[in-house]
Amino acid sequence: MYKMKNLLSIAILALITQSIQAQNWTPKKATLMTGFSKDVKADNVLPEYPRPQMVRKDWLNLNGVWQFQPGVNADDALPQGKLARTILVPFPVESALSGVMEHHERLWYKRSFRIPTTWKGKDVLLHFGAVDFQSEIFINGKRIGSHKGGYDPFSFNITQYLKGAGAQTISVKVYDPTDNGGNPRGKQSLHPGGIMYTSTTGIWQTVWLEPVAKTNIENIRMVPDIDKSLLNLTVNTEGNSDGIVVNVKVKEGNKLVKSFTGDANTELSIPVPNEKLWSPNSPFLYNIEISLNKNGRQIDQIKSYFGMRKIALADDHGYKKLYLNNKFLFELGPLDQGFWPDGIYTAPTDDAIKYDLSTIKKLGFNMVRKHIKVEPYRWYYWADKLGLLIWQDMPSANSYTAHTPPVNKAEFKSELQRMVETHWNSPSIIMWVIFNESQGQHDTPELVKMVKKMDPSRLVNQASGGSHFGVGDVFDIHSYPPPAAPANNHFQALACGEYGGIGYVVPDHTWKKAPTYIMMKDVKDYTNLYREFARDLEIFKTNNGLSAAVYTETTDVESELNGLMTYDRAIIKVPVDKIRDANYNAIHGMLYLSTILATSKENPRQWKYTLEQPNSNNWYLPNFDAANWKDGQAGFGSEGTPGAVIKTNWTTHDIWLRQSFSLKNISKVNRKNLMLNIHHDDACTVYINGVKAAELNGATSGYTITNMSEAAQNALHLNGENIMAIHCHQDGGGQYIDAGISIISNSKPE
Repeated sequence: MYKMKNLLSIAILALITQSIQAQNWTPKKATLMTGFSKDVKADNVLPEYPRPQMVRKDWLNLNGVWQFQPGVNADDALPQGKLARTILVPFPVESALSGVMEHHERLWYKRSFRIPTTWKGKDVLLHFGAVDFQSEIFINGKRIGSHKGGYDPFSFNITQYLKGAGAQTISVKVYDPTDNGGNPRGKQSLHPGGIMYTSTTGIWQTVWLEPVAKTNIENIRMVPDIDKSLLNLTVNTEGNSDGIVVNVKVKEGNKLVKSFTGDANTELSIPVPNEKLWSPNSPFLYNIEISLNKNGRQIDQIKSYFGMRKIALADDHGYKKLYLNNKFLFELGPLDQGFWPDGIYTAPTDDAIKYDLSTIKKLGFNMVRKHIKVEPYRWYYWADKLGLLIWQDMPSANSYTAHTPPVNKAEFKSELQRMVETHWNSPSIIMWVIFNESQGQHDTPELVKMVKKMDPSRLVNQASGGSHFGVGDVFDIHSYPPPAAPANNHFQALACGEYGGIGYVVPDHTWKKAPTYIMMKDVKDYTNLYREFARDLEIFKTNNGLSAAVYTETTDVESELNGLMTYDRAIIKVPVDKIRDANYNAIHGMLYLSTILATSKENPRQWKYTLEQPNSNNWYLPNFDAANWKDGQAGFGSEGTPGAVIKTNWTTHDIWLRQSFSLKNISKVNRKNLMLNIHHDDACTVYINGVKAAELNGATSGYTITNMSEAAQNALHLNGENIMAIHCHQDGGGQYIDAGISIISNSKPE
C-alpha cells in the first residue's frame, strides 16, 4: 500500500510540475503558422514513442518546457541555479514553437526529472533524437559525454550519475556554427534567402529515458531476402551475452507466422512462409517481437516491424532500370525539404508528418526524395506504413554559401555512416544519395564504395545533379523547368533527380515573394504545365530508358514558391485528381516517340549560324538570305554544359541559327502530335517557316520534348521544304542549343 501511495504521489507531483512549466511557455508568431501549431501542448509535446522499430514498453518522455539561456563562448562553465529563460523542447531555438524565435550559436538547456520507482534495479538510458550540432551532456552537474552531428540519434547510460530517488537534473551545452563551420547542414543558413532557409540550432528531436537490463538489445539489423523468403536478422547486445538466447516471433498483425530461436550478435536467417511483399501499392508490414532470454527467463524485449521488398538494377531493353520486387517500376516523387514555418526542422505534431506524406500519396506519387535532411524515425515510420519509396539524401556541407570553411571530410564521412546505420531497417528507404549538385562534393568513389559495402541491399546514388564519376547505381541529372533524360551509359539507371519548380503565389499564404524557375498566373496554367512535364516523363520512360524523376517540390519553403502546397500546408495549390491522373500516366503509361527531324545528339547536322545581331528583323523568315552566315554542325555550345554534345564552339551571349530540311511521305501525321525535341541553355525562340513555334525560358540539362504552337504545327510542310530558325541567349554558366522535331503516339512505331 505504501509503495502504491508513493507512486501516486510521484505521478501527481510530475503532473503539477508539468502544468507549472507549461504556464511558462507561449509560442511566438512566425510569418506563417501551420494549422497543426494549435495542437502543440506544452505538457504533451510529441508524445508518440519516438523509435517505432525498437519499441520498449517502459519509457519517459522528456519533451516539454526546459530552462534555457544563450551561451557565451566555448569554455563556458556549467551554469549554477536556474537558467534565465524557458524553451519548449524539442523545437529549435529559432522556431516560433520554441517560444524563443532567436538565433544563438551557443545554448544551455536544463530541466529536472524523476526516475519511476518501478525502474529500480534497471539501467537507465538517456536518448536524444537529434541535437544540432555539437552537444555536451551533464547529469546532476557531472559531465557524462558529448556528441557531434546534427542529424543522428545518440544515447548515454546515466545510471551511475543518478542520485537517490529524488529529483535529477539534466543540462545540455550546445554549439552550432551553421555557415561558419564545414559540417553537414543541408539547407540551413544564417542568411536565409532563395533556396537557403532559416537555421536549426540545439535540440530538435525528442529527448527520452528508458530502463533496460544490464544485458540488453543495443540495436537490430533486418535485411529481407524475397528471393529466398527469408528475413536476415542480427540482434546486437550490450553487456554480457554469455548464455543469452534470442527468441523471435514474426506476426501478421497478431497472427503468429514464424517462431525462431538463435544466438545474439550473429545473423539469423528466419523463414517467412507465404511472404507478402511490401510495395507502394501494397505496403504490407510484418510485426516482429524479439526477446533476450537467459536460463529460461526473459530479460529484455522489443517490438519492431519489417517489410519484405527488394530494390535492384536489372537489364531492360538495352538500359539499366530500377526494379522493385523483380519488376520495373517507374519512380516518381517530389523533392521534400522537411521545413516547417512554425517548427523549422521539427514538425509541430505527428499528425503533421502524416499529413505531408498522405498528401504526397494522394497526389499519385510513389516516391519521395528526402532532400539533404535526415528526419526523425517517425517520418520513416509513416513512409513505411503509407507505402512511399524514399531516396535518402546525405545533408550537404558548404551549401551554396560563399566564404565558408572547407568541408570537414572526417565529420561528413562519420555522419554519412551514422545516417545509413540509423535508418537501414526502414523498408521505404531504397536509395542513399551521397551528394547533391556538387555541394561540398569530395572523395565520391571512396564514399560510394563505403556505403555500398555497408548496405549492399540498397542502391547508391553518387550525386543527384552533381559531378559524376561513373560510380554507384544511378546517373542522375537535374533539369529546370522541364525534365530531361541522361544519355544511356548502359551500367547505371537513368534519373532526373530534380525538375519542375513551377511557381505559384497564393495570397495570404506566402512567406515572402521571390522569383523562381517559372511563375504561373493561375491554377489552370499551373496544371497544364505540370501535365506537359508528366507527359515528357512518360516519353522519356518509354523511349529513353528513364527510371525515375523528382518534382520540385512538396511545399513552398520560405521564399521558395515551387510547392504543390503552401508553406503553411493550408492550401494544396493544384487539383488533386488532375495531378494524380498525370502522375499515373507517367508511372504506368506508354508514349512512343518517332523522329521527323533528328537532333544532332547522335548524328550532327549542318546549320547556318551567326554570332552577330542579324541586320534584318526578318532573319527567321523563309526568304531571308543567310548566305553570309557561317556553316557549323550542331550542337552549339561550350564545354562543361550538362547534357551537351558539342560540335561547334559557342561562347558569346547570343547565337542565331537557320536550317533547311525536307520532309516526305508523312502527310498522314496528326499535326497535334508534333513536338520539338530540344536542348537549350539558356532561353531561346524557335520558328518553323517563319511562324513562332516556341518561346522557352531557363535552361535544360538534356534533350527535352516541348510543345510546338498550333500555328507552327500547321505551318510545317509535311511533304516539301521547311526552314527552322532559332535565337538562343546565354545569361551565365553553361550554354548550348540544338533542336529537332518528333511526333508522339500511343502506339509503338513499326
